[in-house]
Amino acid sequence: MVQSAKQKQWKSVLAPWQQIDWLLLLTVAGLTGIGSLMIRSTELNQGLSNYWWQHALLGAVGVGLVLSVSRLRYERLVDATWIVYGVTNLSLLLVMIIGVTASGSQRWIPVAGFNIQPSEFAKLGLIISLAGLLHKNTAAQLGTTLKVLGIVALPWSLVFLQPDLGTSLVFGAIALGMLYWGDANPGWLILLISPGISAILFNVYLPAWLMWVALAGTLALWTLPWRWWGFFGALSINLVAGRLGQLFWDLLQDYQKDRLILFLDPSQDPLGGGYHLIQSRIAIGAGQLWGQGLYQGTQTQLNFIPEQHTDFIFSAVGEELGFAGAIIVLLGFWLVCLRLIIIAQNAKDNFGSLIAAGTLAMIIFQVLVNVGMTMGLAPITGIPLPWMSYGRSAMLTNFLALGLAESVMNYRHRLRF
Repeated sequence: MVQSAKQKQWKSVLAPWQQIDWLLLLTVAGLTGIGSLMIRSTELNQGLSNYWWQHALLGAVGVGLVLSVSRLRYERLVDATWIVYGVTNLSLLLVMIIGVTASGSQRWIPVAGFNIQPSEFAKLGLIISLAGLLHKNTAAQLGTTLKVLGIVALPWSLVFLQPDLGTSLVFGAIALGMLYWGDANPGWLILLISPGISAILFNVYLPAWLMWVALAGTLALWTLPWRWWGFFGALSINLVAGRLGQLFWDLLQDYQKDRLILFLDPSQDPLGGGYHLIQSRIAIGAGQLWGQGLYQGTQTQLNFIPEQHTDFIFSAVGEELGFAGAIIVLLGFWLVCLRLIIIAQNAKDNFGSLIAAGTLAMIIFQVLVNVGMTMGLAPITGIPLPWMSYGRSAMLTNFLALGLAESVMNYRHRLRF
């Protein structure tokens, strides 16, 4: 009888969160805990002692945010879609006016002694804005797809000019992921990224570039409603993309150019732009199967990788926890992505489904690029590892996005009268 009363008491306490995905929340909390542990390891011999507990404290605040946001009805954001979009762009404009510059980039706004990075919160603002558009108009209509590109163009440009190449790439991934989930023709998505691929191939291997241009033209002929106009348009855009790529290349900072080039052969500048990548690969390789042990990694403890607690935290995981620890972390992210897909599939409306899909696109792209760059499989772009890299704005953004996804799960059943 007593046990029954306790069960009823617990049920009444948990009633507001009965429908949320607890496995998803616990997995994210576990990844945050591992992140705190590894950040502490990177601090031990650097004279630092506060990043790890700040990360853990912010993680606890983030879990509270998830529980709070999941109780709110996400569908109320539908009417505030354009307000969110306006605030997002306004915050990015403020960065250009009163922002703080560091490492050649103007990305932060000082607020009450803390530096806030609006471009991180802009990711969530973009997800809400695109969900507000696509839930009414399917992306199967070419006009809707063009509207999405127009919506993305303004915040993308403001972030690119900071310059923040990594976040601008995340914006592109969010747009493509939500367009795909919104039933856009996959051929259109390939055509959207074709100029970028053409720009790269033009400067790498001309025969491959010519083949890609021909493929883009053929794809446009098959998928676009204006068959021959689309064919010649796709050919023209991809033919001039090489020159456009050179213009965009000139807009990048020198350190960004080094990051994009040196991942192919970091030995070209082992003490400069290639240093981080060389040391990261040494650290991950030294971990072997079971790792060198927590707080025992030579590359990590001897500070061979500067600022390892941020973008290169996965190299500490690989060195000290080994292949086994790295696989556990990757399985954790896999589970997060799987649960987000389930939420998107079971949402009661398109708006909620698109929010979950946008969150999924944001998380999976950041994980793939961050882990890839620590191993030399992707350029170094300054994209943090969600919930594990130190960074207040990025951490809060990920938790807020998770809270919205949990709200979609919590209110997946339609109201009954």
